[in-house]
Amino acid sequence: MSETPSALLSERQRSNWIRLRTMILLRWFAIIGQLTAITVAQQMYSLQLELGLCYLAVGVSVVGNLVAIFVFPENKRLSETENLSMVLFDLLQLCFLLYLTGGLHNPFSLLVLGPVTVSAAVLTLRSTVILGATAVLLVTLMVNYHLPLRTEQGFILRIPDVFVFGQWAAITIAVVFISIYARRMSREMHSMSDALAATQMALARAQKLNDLGGVVAAAAHELGTPLATIKLTSSELAEELEDRPELREDAELIREQADRCRDILRSMGRAGKDDLHMRQAPLVEVIREAAEPHEDRGKEIVIEETAGPGIGMAQPHIYRQPEIIHGLRNLVQNAVDFARATIWIEVMWSDELISIRIVDDGQGFPPHLIGRIGDPFVRKRRTETDKRVRPEYEGMGLGLFIAKTLLERTGAELSFANGVGPYSGEQDRTPRRGAIVEVVWPRSKIVASQEERSSGLGENQPFEI
Repeated sequence: MSETPSALLSERQRSNWIRLRTMILLRWFAIIGQLTAITVAQQMYSLQLELGLCYLAVGVSVVGNLVAIFVFPENKRLSETENLSMVLFDLLQLCFLLYLTGGLHNPFSLLVLGPVTVSAAVLTLRSTVILGATAVLLVTLMVNYHLPLRTEQGFILRIPDVFVFGQWAAITIAVVFISIYARRMSREMHSMSDALAATQMALARAQKLNDLGGVVAAAAHELGTPLATIKLTSSELAEELEDRPELREDAELIREQADRCRDILRSMGRAGKDDLHMRQAPLVEVIREAAEPHEDRGKEIVIEETAGPGIGMAQPHIYRQPEIIHGLRNLVQNAVDFARATIWIEVMWSDELISIRIVDDGQGFPPHLIGRIGDPFVRKRRTETDKRVRPEYEGMGLGLFIAKTLLERTGAELSFANGVGPYSGEQDRTPRRGAIVEVVWPRSKIVASQEERSSGLGENQPFEI
């Protein structure tokens, strides 16, 4: 849960991801479409257009594309300002063409929505507002200011004023709606992408720590024999060199350094032996391992275990997967952060299910956010009291999202609730009145079979770092 939204990519950084070649390609499609529309209108429908000005508008786009192709490298990515400039140019060029071809009487006036949609999807809020306001202003001006569409016989093609107003209203509403919709969807996708990336980073970090412990443990084990041989040989040399003090000191130094190497490897390998050489462990021990980093934070963590009816008291051995340990650790951290004094971890197992409930005595989850818990970057405004109680708190959402994602990857189902309702009286309140997180697995997903528990581990396998 250490990753905070501040560590993730900002909106302005994302707007720098767009390649110049992508914008050039989109503009070529627009140019082809504009030339086709002008040609068809003149040749098939004999409309009298200002062809010189129309081709000038299209030619400016062509020249701009050619300059961009030959001046800038293929891998250039546009900055926020460059992106806004290109999209704004396309909007102005399109509106100039519409001015030359009937304004809002031209059915192609709906294409104004194209640049606005691109802006809302990739640019910042400021740039999107600028572009949207510019589009609405230009569309409004084209209601009264435009060159009419004339046929070969001199007739003016126009739609009734009520439909012109409807066209203006529809485009204006669409600009606002599509901007909000595209921006909202883009932000949701980026938030989910960032949160999944943070989840992968957290899991990779936990896996690397486990692998590193295993490598150290293996090194301590494998180097034990040669170090013992060095120590024995150096001791024998020291005894044989009684008459040569200068060489005897060297032999004793070799023995001391061998002892030092043994002690260093022993201290480094202790955690690695505990972590990696046990592929399975008792359920409660895995929970203790997950909660261990938070036991010295001034809150009491109580683990209660209960066996389901008819299966005896022997607790199951589960796979020590990094996803389980890291996911439970995040849930415990969230409970410790908000608890007053105590956190209860209720463990229950049966023939079909493994259940873990993490309960605290804090204020519980905000009622209006219960349905959104597990989504990335859920925040609530902090009061001054909240800041004093938990100054390190940055926001709720990413840590719980990581925990939910990791645990669901192992087959678990998570649910979030509060111990009491927001309107319960004091007489209804119990010590376990805070937030409740329940994690439930089908037993077959995480419980090691009897055959796996009784079979030997075999030879050590090399780790891939």
